[in-house]
Amino acid sequence: MKTRCCNGRPLLASGAVGLLLMTSGAALAEQQLAAAMPPDVPWAERTTELGSVGPMPEGVLAKDDLLDLIAVGEALFAASFTKLDGAGRPEATQAIDPTRRKHPREQRFLRTAGPDGGSCSACHNMPLMGGAADFVANVFVSEGFESADFDSLDPQFSNERGSNHLFGAGLVELLAREMSHDLQQIRNGALASARSSGEPVRRALVTKGVEFGFITAEADGSVLLDGLDGVDTDLVIRPFSQKGVMTSLRQFTVNALNHHHGMQPDERFGVRWTGTDDFDGDGMSREVSAADVSALVAWQATLPAPTQVIPVVEGWSEAAARGEEMFGTIGCADCHRPHLPLESLSFADPGPFDSAGTLNARQVKTPGIYDLELLDWAKDLPRDDEGRILVPLYGDLKRHTMTDRQIDALGNELLSQRFVDRNIFQTSELWGVGSTAPYGHRNDFTTLDEIILAHGGDGRSARDAYAGSADADKLSLIAFLKTLVIEP
Repeated sequence: MKTRCCNGRPLLASGAVGLLLMTSGAALAEQQLAAAMPPDVPWAERTTELGSVGPMPEGVLAKDDLLDLIAVGEALFAASFTKLDGAGRPEATQAIDPTRRKHPREQRFLRTAGPDGGSCSACHNMPLMGGAADFVANVFVSEGFESADFDSLDPQFSNERGSNHLFGAGLVELLAREMSHDLQQIRNGALASARSSGEPVRRALVTKGVEFGFITAEADGSVLLDGLDGVDTDLVIRPFSQKGVMTSLRQFTVNALNHHHGMQPDERFGVRWTGTDDFDGDGMSREVSAADVSALVAWQATLPAPTQVIPVVEGWSEAAARGEEMFGTIGCADCHRPHLPLESLSFADPGPFDSAGTLNARQVKTPGIYDLELLDWAKDLPRDDEGRILVPLYGDLKRHTMTDRQIDALGNELLSQRFVDRNIFQTSELWGVGSTAPYGHRNDFTTLDEIILAHGGDGRSARDAYAGSADADKLSLIAFLKTLVIEP
């Protein structure tokens, strides 16, 4: 016998003795409370949008269907999840791979390792929902101690990170997919040539004008990867997070739901991977469906791109024009590329490059296709003579070394994340930078001048040129950067 809550998701029944014996007293009390709650009423303390989509979207969505899906995603992003939804994870850690806790946790919210937020919008809210966050909303990536039962702000246990904004995120993921495809095609072509010729073949890895080093294909089918630069050995561009280690909005969403809210998506924490539909032991089963994740992805992927707005202030337009020219001449644009060309605005979800634990296109019959061309803001994106969209991200989706012996302010982490060295970060996209102070991966630089001067390593040359410029020129560059904003 099972009891169902208002959205139809099954809860533990009182007769499920074996499972109840393994459930903590707190979780049992919550389960009993949920079972006693009234049926579906507007004032019930649950997120009614959970489970409202039904089956996962398939095929190309018409505009009205896409807008309906986006509306659900927006509501889920804004929702403050409750224990009746399944918020909290007393018997599971924040780890990306489903991991049991050694000791059940009594506190629902904790500053490190989470759960640390009731809603997605609790952190992504500057200058509006979907944006970045101030220092107060920093999160902790406890990369080296994902199974530990302790909490610490000490950097030897966790990496403190600011929350990035999500505007234009669908365009960023589409760029990363096309670039990953290009790099893998170069590798495959090199392998075919090496097998055919019987000789090693060395190829440059270049996509959309961004260089990622070299590979050498051998006649026996092996590939030498010691010449790679700023990309993983599988040649997949992972465009999200400061370290460039998240493949997709879907992966980011699945990770964040568990880490920050204790809400477990079925596609990673459900029966298929864990053998149970209540992996976190909170008495709530099937907390977030694959369709719920799709709705959250649809909302994030369709957020409009940041834009350039010059304040109506005497002299600002002229200063910004000088600053934009300086941005190119001193070398900022070598990494913070003003545009990258995009072939298609067709966003498939699930996407092609995710791996185990996140749904990908190979694991569903037909992915949902969200055509960004249908959205009003996409019509204003610039295009080149070939009709390609020029995505104005001011980035290159490549990882770079950001410290050297003289300047190491951006090397203040003690743990590497996903095997990416501590002083290596992906180029931050600067679109929206005028709306998302403070700066740096820890939000600990209060001005643009400070973060520019903190650039070492691959950014040292441009940094030194800026540092050696006249004060008026520095202010012009700042005037330009402050025009790159997220419009309300």
